[in-house]
Amino acid sequence: MPSSPHLRSPSRTSIVAVENVSCSYGDFLAVDAVSLSVEAGRIHALLGTNGAGKTTLLETIQGFRRPLSGGIEVFGRDPWRHRTEVAGRTGTMLQESGLVDEMTVADQLSLWRGVSVREDSVDRVLKLVGLDHRRRVPVSVLSGGERRRLDFAMALWGDPELVVLDEPTTGLDPQSRRTMWSIIRDLNAAGTTVLLTTHYLDEAQQLADSVTMLDQGRIAIEGTMSDVLAAIPARITFDTDADAPALAELWSLVAGDVAQTPAGGTNNDPSARATVWSITVQTPELQDDVAAVMDWARARGLRLDRLRCAPASLEEVFFEMGSALTTGKA
Repeated sequence: MPSSPHLRSPSRTSIVAVENVSCSYGDFLAVDAVSLSVEAGRIHALLGTNGAGKTTLLETIQGFRRPLSGGIEVFGRDPWRHRTEVAGRTGTMLQESGLVDEMTVADQLSLWRGVSVREDSVDRVLKLVGLDHRRRVPVSVLSGGERRRLDFAMALWGDPELVVLDEPTTGLDPQSRRTMWSIIRDLNAAGTTVLLTTHYLDEAQQLADSVTMLDQGRIAIEGTMSDVLAAIPARITFDTDADAPALAELWSLVAGDVAQTPAGGTNNDPSARATVWSITVQTPELQDDVAAVMDWARARGLRLDRLRCAPASLEEVFFEMGSALTTGKA
């Protein structure tokens, strides 16, 4: 077994292909005509609220359930009919840990080696997840973050081509979450394909190349992360004491929509009477409008306080999607 994961082909063929799949529990349709693909060497996020159908779809992709209709291929094989073959090339990290508290970290992985169809070494996997210094301690004394890394180590056992991560950082502190993100990025950089579910939208935005959002069993949004984030405008915000003519000029200079509200105070000059305005520019042309705002402020000698500019976040897209569905506009 090599000391580090080998680099795989950079080809962009689909590792997972889901075509018009529906799944049901009796009369309840949990997944309704969903199609998605996960390309080799990419990270794909499957998102949605509780009850959206994520877990059912994930179980079907892994071959634990048979779809009501439609088709799934993983590595070009039907995961229901060829579950052993697909499982041999797939590592899975579940929400619920199956760790044995009385065992040491190394013994837990030795036990896993006995039931896995893939070969690996305890030393390699512990080093990969940063637990080599904890190999002799009981699982019971590990922190929450360390326990999740041990779960991750079992998923990575044998260098699988596809890794399925179900809520990998739930309950972790910010530092532990970022450690997990770093490990996932390194794993992906070495060529491993990742299918990720998470309730942390910032996590999906940080990690994923593409995303599928489910709502009530159906696809609400899908696409590359950049395309999904472009679904709603970027935002530029700042405070200024510009007068009415200057603000009117700003409206004519930017491509986006400008909104202004009183910032709740005046500028720092006691003799001045100008209101301080909070300005928001929502724009599809972030770079051009940032340049326009800066040129406008420079030409008029204005100071822009609390200046911020950023594309839309995945959280904003998610809530925008929920609002559209509620009002029937989606």
